[in-house]
Amino acid sequence: MSRFVDRVTITALAGNGGHGCSSVFREKFRPLGGPDGGNGGSGGDVVLVVDPQVHTLLDFHFRPHAKAGNGKPGEGGNRNGANGESLVLKVPDGTVVLDQDGTILADMVGAGTEFVAAHGGRGGLGNAALASKARRAPGFALLGEPGDERELVLELKSVADVGLVGFPSAGKSSLVSVLSAAKPKIADYPFTTLVPNLGVVEAGNEVFTIADVPGLIPGASEGRGLGLDFLRHLERCAVLAHVVDCATLDPGRDPVSDIDALEAELAAYQPALEGDHSLGDLADRPRIVILNKTDIPDAADLADLVEADIAERGWPVFRISAVTHQGLPELKFALAELVAQYRRDHEKPVARRAVIRPKSVDRTEFSVVEDPAVEGGFIVRGERPERWIRQTQFDNDEAVGYLADRLNRLGVEDALVKKGARPGAAVTIGDVTFDWEPSTPMGDEVPLTGRGTDIRLERNDRIGAAERKEARRLRRTRAEDESEESLGWTGDE
Repeated sequence: MSRFVDRVTITALAGNGGHGCSSVFREKFRPLGGPDGGNGGSGGDVVLVVDPQVHTLLDFHFRPHAKAGNGKPGEGGNRNGANGESLVLKVPDGTVVLDQDGTILADMVGAGTEFVAAHGGRGGLGNAALASKARRAPGFALLGEPGDERELVLELKSVADVGLVGFPSAGKSSLVSVLSAAKPKIADYPFTTLVPNLGVVEAGNEVFTIADVPGLIPGASEGRGLGLDFLRHLERCAVLAHVVDCATLDPGRDPVSDIDALEAELAAYQPALEGDHSLGDLADRPRIVILNKTDIPDAADLADLVEADIAERGWPVFRISAVTHQGLPELKFALAELVAQYRRDHEKPVARRAVIRPKSVDRTEFSVVEDPAVEGGFIVRGERPERWIRQTQFDNDEAVGYLADRLNRLGVEDALVKKGARPGAAVTIGDVTFDWEPSTPMGDEVPLTGRGTDIRLERNDRIGAAERKEARRLRRTRAEDESEESLGWTGDE
């Protein structure tokens, strides 16, 4: 049995970038061949694409995890790694993408509309790309960046021109089945329709879609019954049609009170869509009233009583019977005219030539703030420094020295000095915390040592070892003095 799913939560995991390669060309009689490590490949993206042949989010209900391919690492001989394969996920027309906080990220309407749900990580540079005048044969390469991992909510909002509004068992499914080729489930009990049913209707030269959505009851705007699941599918409808059951036997119900109850729920519900695809509040949409089941004598008599009262509201009223097809041609052409008028009134303006101003992938902006968790500590935030941290191989001293040079050129050290940072202060960038040493010489001023080493780090290690040795000597001297005092000895003796 097929299932209709219109809301799912998925985990989109983009591919990781491949690591760069650290390699030196070696050949007989050519001992100084130079660096030849290739770059790593970029990770694949997770992309959502609207496909007209997809009508439900059922696939994501059973497979909520989507992972793109990883980039391949670089190799020697200046061979770059292959890029990871992107994962394309097909979604139905009318899918809305939200984050976990409910913020709308994309409103996907129209075949072929794309949205990158998760960006793949960039591949790391090999040592051939890192070679410079000061560092002719780097003994390190950059690591590939991890891909994005995002928790997203997908909601399907039906794309239809006419939405049928009515209480359960009002005859909405029967009406769709006779106006179009759609064959929704029809039965004589409430809430037969549990999922939206769309049909295509032809009326002369006009073609429009009509949606049969689950029945509405008082309190639906607050989630009662099928509640918000029902109302969400009316957000994109250009025209709302009240389908009223004139043959109902429920006590306390009549066509006028049914319409009033439905109107109260439509006015209370606020569409979540924003931007070009939002049509405003449901209370502002054009209306039409359909008095159904008038082939029954009692229903016809009731329609005679209420038709004038409903017409006073300024809404067109049609008396039909989905069983005998009474009044269907007139209703069909009236709906087509309302839809055509709405399309004319809301015709989209001619698109202007778009001016694309892409955002730089290497923005230099960063900020330095005090670390509330560490006294005298600081946190450096910024796209570039955080990305450099992720690319650094911290078990390679030369790579760490290269990172220090990059941060210094960016101005991080000057910013720390202005903020009042002192030597030895704990500085956090990304997920790495280190002790800051100011006035570190730049790479061009530092004599090169062996591949994978950096004299500045070796000097700091020696200084640290000397400080630890002096601290141990002071502790030992202090302990000896305390021992002498406990025995009653003094320096005069």
